[in-house]
Amino acid sequence: MTAARQPGLRVAVLQATGLVNSAAENIRRIAARAQEARQRGANLLVTPELFASGYAPTLVHGTDGTTHRQQLAAIAAGHGIALVASTVEHEAGRHYISASLFGPDGAELTRYRKQNLFGADEKSVFTPGTEPPAVVEFSGFKIALGICFDVEFPEFVRSTALAGAELLCVPTAVPLRATDDAGGQPFNTRLIPAMVVPTRALESQLFIAYANHAGPNFAGLSTIADPYGRQLSAAADDGELIVADIDLQTLVEARRDTDYLARFTQSIPSSHL
Repeated sequence: MTAARQPGLRVAVLQATGLVNSAAENIRRIAARAQEARQRGANLLVTPELFASGYAPTLVHGTDGTTHRQQLAAIAAGHGIALVASTVEHEAGRHYISASLFGPDGAELTRYRKQNLFGADEKSVFTPGTEPPAVVEFSGFKIALGICFDVEFPEFVRSTALAGAELLCVPTAVPLRATDDAGGQPFNTRLIPAMVVPTRALESQLFIAYANHAGPNFAGLSTIADPYGRQLSAAADDGELIVADIDLQTLVEARRDTDYLARFTQSIPSSHL
């Protein structure tokens, strides 16, 4: 007999700014927040992009994150909580921005390499990943990973949902943009967590847990969005730990009410899926 899937999951998202080249302190902060998240009943904690090393691509790309991943796995096991964390990954002379999902026993359930690099700094030192995120099951939910700029592409989120993902966890580092030399107004990057992320959750009918670095230099506004496009929990600008409960019934109802995914699969040849 197949065991029934569990109906819900409590997700925590950490918003904080990683200190550049201060891995020991950043790892300590993740451990403290993992303990807090567990005390608040969370089963899963999502942390920002390259938090362990600090987000500064040209400064941190040269240090492989193997040790960081070992430390993060120990945090997950030590606090009995699943953990999503982003690290630098080296392989065959290439450098990647990666994200890992560690189970509450410390096992690395999946690792994903960022496909959509953002900006000149990332592109100058990192190689884009070529494989789509795997979908793995944890606590009754089918989970996949994305990283930052990935979620801004609707086709990335849609393809992940079509692969079976019900929760997309997204470590991110979205900075604020300064006014240019001519006094022109920059793109308001706060629109990404405030508007784009909930829209992606709505149009692809899945939950998204989006963990950004905090202000004053980053956009903040980390969020947990549901398949109706609602923000179940959202941070402000400063460091914060947000928590929300997600459940499969909401997912079922959203996909029944507006069958975006079913319509999409019906509109393209099966050979293209």
